[in-house]
Amino acid sequence: MKKRTSAAIDPEYLKKQKASLVRRHRQVIYLNDSEMAAVCKYCDLFKVHTKAAFFREAVMEKILKELEDNHPTLF
Repeated sequence: MKKRTSAAIDPEYLKKQKASLVRRHRQVIYLNDSEMAAVCKYCDLFKVHTKAAFFREAVMEKILKELEDNHPTLF
């Protein structure tokens, strides 16, 4: 029986893909005391360790949902 070998992934492709995921654009937000307290409570309750990832995921989830709900229609 012959053993199948999978084709190796092009290292240049991997390099380009990794480079495209680098976050270069910084955004800063300011929260008031009650908003920060709510975020801290949520993070403690659901064991969120990285607030940056939490904010990023929450914002992108909202944006993608809005884009999906409001996509242009033909008629």
